[in-house]
Amino acid sequence: MEDDNKRHREKMRKIKAARDRMMATKTDKKGLIIVHTGPGKGKSSSGFGMVMRCIAHGMPCAVVQFIKGNWKTGEADFLRDRFSDECTFVISGEGFTWETQDRERDIAAAQAGWAKAKDLIRNPEITFVLLDEINIALRYGYLDIDEVVEFLLTEKPAMTHVVLTGRNAKPELIEAADLVTEMTLVKHPFRDGIKAQAGVEF
Repeated sequence: MEDDNKRHREKMRKIKAARDRMMATKTDKKGLIIVHTGPGKGKSSSGFGMVMRCIAHGMPCAVVQFIKGNWKTGEADFLRDRFSDECTFVISGEGFTWETQDRERDIAAAQAGWAKAKDLIRNPEITFVLLDEINIALRYGYLDIDEVVEFLLTEKPAMTHVVLTGRNAKPELIEAADLVTEMTLVKHPFRDGIKAQAGVEF
């Protein structure tokens, strides 16, 4: 047992030394463009987790929610009811596209949301903006991908973080981003007839 502990300590000492050398080279800071995409669950959930972190660090933040509309969600109620001073929450969509069945209205709603998002991103007092499900609006052509990418690369303040969520992120956005995570679907209860449930999906 003592030999196992000694070997473990030595291994961990070497790992820590290597980690310390690596971390010494990481000195820059910048506002990141972050993309959460892929068919798996957790893209929006991860984004909202980051909002919670920002609030805990005293970083003013904002959410612009595309597509989902006024669907009642725990995150919207939580942030609006308890943290409205710390986090601006904007809902721009009118509901899932298969529910609205009106492309012109969907385009108008997405463009209004993007206009508000640009104002929030430009605001020097806001340091983190979550653009929830914007990838869906980009996928359906409700927003122009080139215009969105150009804005993020040229007008986003240097220290502002922007997170963009939703399936099927455009290649142009992935190329422009600093951090991209693809959620992979392994199993989902919906396939077994289990409907979306409060606290897990919304």
